[in-house]
Amino acid sequence: MIEAYFRKNINYIDKCLDDALPDAKAYPALIHESMRYMIFSGGKRIRPILTICCCEVCGGKREDVSIPAMAIELIHTFSLIHDDLPCMDNDDFRRGKPTCHKKFGEAFALLAGDALVTYAFELLSRLPANRKTIRIISELTKASGTLGMIGGQVVDKLSENKEITFPVLDYINVNKTGKLIAVSCLIGAIAGRANLRQEKAILKYGEYLGFAFQVIDDIIDGNGYVRFMSKREAFNRAAELIENAKNALKPLDSKTIHLKQIADFVLNRGKTDDKKIKKEPSKSKIIRKG
Repeated sequence: MIEAYFRKNINYIDKCLDDALPDAKAYPALIHESMRYMIFSGGKRIRPILTICCCEVCGGKREDVSIPAMAIELIHTFSLIHDDLPCMDNDDFRRGKPTCHKKFGEAFALLAGDALVTYAFELLSRLPANRKTIRIISELTKASGTLGMIGGQVVDKLSENKEITFPVLDYINVNKTGKLIAVSCLIGAIAGRANLRQEKAILKYGEYLGFAFQVIDDIIDGNGYVRFMSKREAFNRAAELIENAKNALKPLDSKTIHLKQIADFVLNRGKTDDKKIKKEPSKSKIIRKG
């Protein structure tokens, strides 16, 4: 059931993005080609799907939130391009394909990331000039700025080759990964004209889900939290966070079925690595290596 919901909305988001982005041949073509290369590189579209789903839960339609959903995906992709750069994580591949700087060169990858984040706000400027739009822009900038995603990236970079505490790792992941997921949910609720009770429930769901998402990524990558604890312990922690996310939806009605299924989908990503999850000694420290 959730697979069909994902497929339907991935197709919708991809069409919206294809229509919205400049043509790959538009001058200067290299920048537009590199933007499209990364946007259409096979992402799961988790964040914009959450935005659509939360909007629908609150009585809206996906058309009501298509522009914010696209903006969120553009900002997410910008962060991936910059994260892959040699001065950051220095990754050669993402989603099984050469990273943007490997295909187009470091300078053009940097510019492609810049272009995507600025285009996100160009799209948002097309929304009606009202309080709802101002709030959407405000929440998105806070979640992706120095008190959110970029702040998490900064602390992550500062922590390289150093021993860090568990709370610092939590800070990195809540901000670097979790806040953009949480705001994806909140923006969907805002666009769907949620009341205060609905907003609070959906935001709490998004916060737990975003945290769990990173824990599962660490299980898959063998990094982060699994330097503190065994993969089994990390998976149990993620499972608890997912349960909390689903419980946060209790103030809402039965229309939350897709949100609960998305939460289960996030957790089940960790189960694909289940054969490798063995009891290991828990670790109290982590050394981040560049």
